[in-house]
Amino acid sequence: MKRPRGFASDNNAAVHPDVMQAMIDCNTGHAIGYGDDKYTREAQTIFKQVFGDATEIFFVYNGTGANVVAIQALTRSFNAVVCADTAHINVDECGAPEKASGCKLLPITTSNGKITVSDIKKYMHGFGFEHHAQPKVISITQATELGTVYTPAEIREIADYVHSMGLFLHMDGARLANAAAALNCSLAEVSIGAGVDVLSFGGTKNGLMFGEVVVFANASLCQDVKYIRKQSTQLHSKMRFIAAQFTALLSNDLWLKNARHANQMAKLLHQGLQSIEGVQITQRVESNGIFAMIPQEIISLLQEEFFFYVWNQERSEVRWMTSFDTTQEDIETFLTVLRKKLEYINSITK
Repeated sequence: MKRPRGFASDNNAAVHPDVMQAMIDCNTGHAIGYGDDKYTREAQTIFKQVFGDATEIFFVYNGTGANVVAIQALTRSFNAVVCADTAHINVDECGAPEKASGCKLLPITTSNGKITVSDIKKYMHGFGFEHHAQPKVISITQATELGTVYTPAEIREIADYVHSMGLFLHMDGARLANAAAALNCSLAEVSIGAGVDVLSFGGTKNGLMFGEVVVFANASLCQDVKYIRKQSTQLHSKMRFIAAQFTALLSNDLWLKNARHANQMAKLLHQGLQSIEGVQITQRVESNGIFAMIPQEIISLLQEEFFFYVWNQERSEVRWMTSFDTTQEDIETFLTVLRKKLEYINSITK
């Protein structure tokens, strides 16, 4: 029996056929390494069309690498980075940003993964005092680790304040496409166009095999990035294979189709869950992630058939992610299995 697609992560999805074909198409003959090839130049041109002519584009291997390169470009080791406590750079990167940049992370406790100007102000002190790490970068995530999204107005408010303080705004955009699709905005409108200085733009969660991009709002922000990227082991020799994927993703609105479908599948799953007793949704479903509390007893039983992650063990809170290749049948089958597991647990506990 074929194991059904799970809901652990959009990283677990296959490569989109159009992206795979783009890699096959560029897999002919020789091309100069490290980005001096026509495929990389074509992708860079497309990125400038999407995010603006002033932007500078640097391809890297993965999301952690993108965040590390971005933060290093904007800081020195005595600086600090303010972020949400749920931020990927704070929770899921094994200390890579701290190790690579030497910077201290200052996490803000949030209920929904989003930080505000009021939150940031609590850390705006100690400037010029040599005993304190000096805040230099504010990092936000779009969509957040809890599936919520920042509107362009919310980003602009943060950006304006951050810039007034002489700081930089970084965005972890691993799921930027899902946020843009949810808000019916362009990729730029919910990132660089709203005042973000440097964006870690993700593709792996939206149909790519590998590869992310660091997008700087202008050249003044990234004068030494080519050295930082190399030293961070993020310079890919056969760069055409990253670039070609992004050309495919950004052409014919493939990024939007993929993200919109993933979001729609999350909404479909959310609708089905609302009628199931014993399931409590804990976050607004705004992109392609659902967070819910379910009886502890059924988690392992359910994971045997549909793999997913436990988000908070103490609260018995789980995370279900949908992807560009999630189907309506996947949703219906999962809901059926969930109902049966709940019925079974209820029957033996009565």
